[in-house]
Amino acid sequence: MKNVIFAGVGGQGVILASKILMEVAKNAGYDVKESEVHGMAQRGGSVDCNVRYGDRVYSPLIPREEADFIVSLEMLEVMRKLEYLAPGGRLIVNTEKVNPAPVQTGAMQYPPDLREWISKNVKNALFVDTSGMLKEVGTRKALNIVMLGILSRDLEFTREQWESAIKSLVKEKFLDMNIKAFNLGREYN
Repeated sequence: MKNVIFAGVGGQGVILASKILMEVAKNAGYDVKESEVHGMAQRGGSVDCNVRYGDRVYSPLIPREEADFIVSLEMLEVMRKLEYLAPGGRLIVNTEKVNPAPVQTGAMQYPPDLREWISKNVKNALFVDTSGMLKEVGTRKALNIVMLGILSRDLEFTREQWESAIKSLVKEKFLDMNIKAFNLGREYN
């Protein structure tokens, strides 16, 4: 069984990324379960999705220390999900910072040494500066698909399987942009 957590804030496309992974896994013949939390997502709050796939999946919830992958679209969101990363699991984190409400109001400060802390405490962390890829795609709204492309390199599915799932879930007018974003993520080094 594979366990993947997507984490971010409202508007980053966390749920769409999870739906695409679910579609790929389902089309490959796996049993798939998903759980999502998006309470205050419309106001920039936390959003996360658990995706589990394998021969037989009984629960959509990933237990602590069992996530094979955590894909975080925002740096601070890593801290909300880190306890779920399995020993030897892989953390893929966008280095972008989105200030939560308490930081925006001045009540709190965004942790200045967060990346350093993660680097010291997570053995298998990949930090991704997505700004160049998003500039090439032409929109920040493709962040989720760029990060999905990066994740795809570590999963067993082919590029064609991913593209087929993207085509089935993304509106046609945004399809070329999303395929480009996925491929930029997949080819990221």
